[in-house]
Amino acid sequence: MKPVIFGLSGLALTADERAFFIEADPLGYILFGRNVADRAQMRALTDALRALSGRDDVPILIDQEGGRVARMKAPEWPEFPAGPVFDALYDKAPISAIEAVRVNAEAIGLMLAEVGINVDCMPLLDVVQPDTTEAISIRALGREPLRVAAMGRAIVEGLARAGVVGVVKHMPGHGRAQVDTHHHLPTVTATAEELEIDLHPFRALKDAPMGMTSHIVFDAWDPAQPATLSSIVIDRVIRGAIGFDGLLMTDDIDMKALSGTAGDKAAGAIAAGCDVVLDCWGRMDEMHDIVARLDDISALSRTRLDRAMATVAGRAPEGDMAELIAKRDALLSLA
Repeated sequence: MKPVIFGLSGLALTADERAFFIEADPLGYILFGRNVADRAQMRALTDALRALSGRDDVPILIDQEGGRVARMKAPEWPEFPAGPVFDALYDKAPISAIEAVRVNAEAIGLMLAEVGINVDCMPLLDVVQPDTTEAISIRALGREPLRVAAMGRAIVEGLARAGVVGVVKHMPGHGRAQVDTHHHLPTVTATAEELEIDLHPFRALKDAPMGMTSHIVFDAWDPAQPATLSSIVIDRVIRGAIGFDGLLMTDDIDMKALSGTAGDKAAGAIAAGCDVVLDCWGRMDEMHDIVARLDDISALSRTRLDRAMATVAGRAPEGDMAELIAKRDALLSLA
């Protein structure tokens, strides 16, 4: 098995993708809007990916946060609110906000499980600052580390109730980035002491099954490399100061914050200490380059993968989506 999660090109596997994925045996797959039409199509696609891998628990990921970040859209599926909606409720009723965000996550998880998706790339544990890039601020859970941690924990638990693994992101914190990593490489000049604020939610959820890095340079830790490619940040901060021992994946290596070939970036991330590379766009030449540069997954990374997927193994979702959404909306009305 290669330590990479690949995207694919369309609504069904092409013959070339099928042959390549059988040979490459990637750790998992990630779906985007181009892979989404309706329930029957998505179920057929995820069933095909499981059959292809020969693993019932092969990770099949999606970014389904709510708000602007939603690959499965109305009218086929319900719309879900983004993080700031729950942050606003927390101002008035913290316990209600935590419950609202939990049932919201469980409802999302039920929607994903129905079509065969078992990993959702949320929650964001990034602590918002006054100048946080909009790419994060419109999605995040707030400015206070304690509430971000509390609501982040509720999201992970809500997803797990539906049989879906959550991914805490973007380690070790994206809240101080003033530019969007899809287009630029941010540099954070805050001191190590100031960055303790950013670490708090991740430290509180250090037992999360999966985490995702950020493509950000932190001068206080490693002024030469973004976190994704920095052995210093991964070893001393994510694994050390935070204490995270779950499966650590990169953010999408195609983002313009990183430079070099796909193979260079993938090899650099694994060498720095990431367990798995996330490559989202299904470009065959780049996927071949990545596979050529990567060894098989390490024994430690495989253990982390198995442990993460075991957190939802055999869990039969019992919630009712309509009831969960109704409860969420009743709680949100308090704001």
